[in-house]
Amino acid sequence: MASVLNTVAAVTFSGGSTTRARARARSQLSSAPISVSFTRRRLTVRAAETDTNEVNPQVPGKAPAKDGSSFNQLLGIKGAAQESNKWKIRLQLTKPVTWPPLVWGVVCGAAASGNFHWNLEDVAKSIVCMTMSGPCLTGYTQTLNDWYDREIDAINEPYRPIPSGAISENEVITQIWVLLLAGLGLAGILDVWAGHDFPIVFYLAVGGSLLSYIYSAPPLKLKQNGWIGNFALGASYIGLPWWAGQALFGTLTPDIVVLTLLYSIAGLGIAIVNDFKSVEGDRAMGLQSLPVAFGAETAKWICVGAIDITQLSVAGYLLGAGKPFYALALLALIAPQVVFQFQYFLKDPVKYDVKYQASAQPFLVLGLLVTALATSH
Repeated sequence: MASVLNTVAAVTFSGGSTTRARARARSQLSSAPISVSFTRRRLTVRAAETDTNEVNPQVPGKAPAKDGSSFNQLLGIKGAAQESNKWKIRLQLTKPVTWPPLVWGVVCGAAASGNFHWNLEDVAKSIVCMTMSGPCLTGYTQTLNDWYDREIDAINEPYRPIPSGAISENEVITQIWVLLLAGLGLAGILDVWAGHDFPIVFYLAVGGSLLSYIYSAPPLKLKQNGWIGNFALGASYIGLPWWAGQALFGTLTPDIVVLTLLYSIAGLGIAIVNDFKSVEGDRAMGLQSLPVAFGAETAKWICVGAIDITQLSVAGYLLGAGKPFYALALLALIAPQVVFQFQYFLKDPVKYDVKYQASAQPFLVLGLLVTALATSH
């Protein structure tokens, strides 16, 4: 709920002690974890006091490019310009660049249902489902993740909105709650609209939101483990939106759940791509991402293996299910991904991460649609 996944890459720039002092001071202000309590009459979100000496990262001299791109800032990717407009900063925290995989997942689910029709009502339903999955719940996930990553970002990317102090603590917490409640509200509306006796879309939204929370927040913080965390991320970006789209227009069946969870292993591989940029901060904060645990050389082969073997397995499944043309189409889409892996990612996973994902991922997401169409017939 992380293109397919989060394509934000860390950028290292030179800077002086002033940047270190500023980042250190701000990390003290933002290092308090969230405490949430529910009562009958009100919801209270407060910051608990912590020892400000617990986290005192030695921030390397890093600063954003003075000529950074305003477009990159709006998308939430590296090379972003510094921005003072609060609404643009809020949008940056939701990382719009990560929304398309969720939107595409809804498309695949609708296609797999075999019950989507090109009429005004079905198109409107799909747009609402895409808004729930992308801007609302993915935006919630990304903002929440940035909140709990503020200490790591103070090491890797101290110029990001939260560690730099460009947006206040209360403003971030408010944004998290607004996006979460908006997403859950839209899910409930979709269940009523579809005439569901059991509110399956709502429960999928609740489950995905909970998964996003335990992925980022202590004490579980799934992202501390490279295997579990990245698989959870892959399932959130591939499985959950597919399930929501299929449940909205048809019936979510056990075989589709298994198939999409298998495809989520490819999502695990894509998530690993984004871990290479954060090795410095992950190691400092004790996070066992796969590049930290196994080293960059081994981790990059685990990454491409997860992506390629998963898709080959799905092609084999389609062939065994008597759908050879769909299997061949999927194989044709795997081939260019392998080419781009050798051309970019395996050469330098940090330098070419964005270029690799921009080149290879369109073929992977087209493969998802091929699989969805195959299961609908």
